[in-house]
Amino acid sequence: MKPEILVLAASPSADVMAQLEQAFHCHHLWRQPCEAQPDWLASVASGIRGVLTTGSIGIGPALLAQLPKLEIVAVNGIGTDAVALEQTRERGIFVTNTPGVLTEDVADLALTLLLSAARGLPALDRLVRSGAWEHGPSLAPTRALRGKVCGVFGFGRIGQAVAARAAAFGMRALYYQPRAVDGAAAGRCASLLALAQASDYLVLCAPGGEATRHAVNAEVMAALGPQGTLVNVARGSLVDQEALVAALRDGVLGKAALDVFDHEPHVPAALRELDNVVLTPHVGSLTVETRYAMGQLVVDNLRAHFDGRSLLTPVR
Repeated sequence: MKPEILVLAASPSADVMAQLEQAFHCHHLWRQPCEAQPDWLASVASGIRGVLTTGSIGIGPALLAQLPKLEIVAVNGIGTDAVALEQTRERGIFVTNTPGVLTEDVADLALTLLLSAARGLPALDRLVRSGAWEHGPSLAPTRALRGKVCGVFGFGRIGQAVAARAAAFGMRALYYQPRAVDGAAAGRCASLLALAQASDYLVLCAPGGEATRHAVNAEVMAALGPQGTLVNVARGSLVDQEALVAALRDGVLGKAALDVFDHEPHVPAALRELDNVVLTPHVGSLTVETRYAMGQLVVDNLRAHFDGRSLLTPVR
């Protein structure tokens, strides 16, 4: 009999979804209307042995409590801050994620956002599309990236990939995280505040969770300053969103470029209405190649568990 798994969100890869159906008895919560989900879930919960979720959805204590036979939670993404890890550890439930396979695309988007903000691309696009360029408006020059400092908060795989890309544009990279990285080409600042003070662009690549919640507060934004730009491809929870709106509105912070938000997919109107911010809908890993690789790693972890083999990417 195939192991029963609860699928909280679909993979965009048809091949991955086909593999799941072939290897497991899948119960797809995401296909159920919201109002019908509680009763539907109650009807299947007793047999569920695995859960497939995403970094943003995770799995909380209430859902865990409804799944008495749960053995493994496979996260299609890096972040596990939305997973009730304390409860999974207490029950001996394995947790896996998909590190490594999305590093390059997320780092690519980080630099795309940085460049878009630096050169004002969204506003220039609107200028041309509206026909206003034909009337010869005076365009203010932007600043070159060469010689500027790219600060990276969180210097794991993605942070290091961002630093390498910044260096290719002639920027100097610095970083901060609590533990120093041996052999890092970039210099390490003593604190996040010191990193912001030293940076022209501050790129957030740190994990989410209580330890980093609102780490980028009003003081850090003020340190980055009116010529500085904040880029977030990590988690929306890292940034005090109300303070960000105020800093951008009042000129305390120059610009921001954001792929993640505090309460996705809701983005406050006050943020959406600002001209000095670039916004994308959490698409850092949204390429055909990376989403396939992520989904394949999820499938491989689930197969390994139910075959009695070692997990490929367990969360420690």
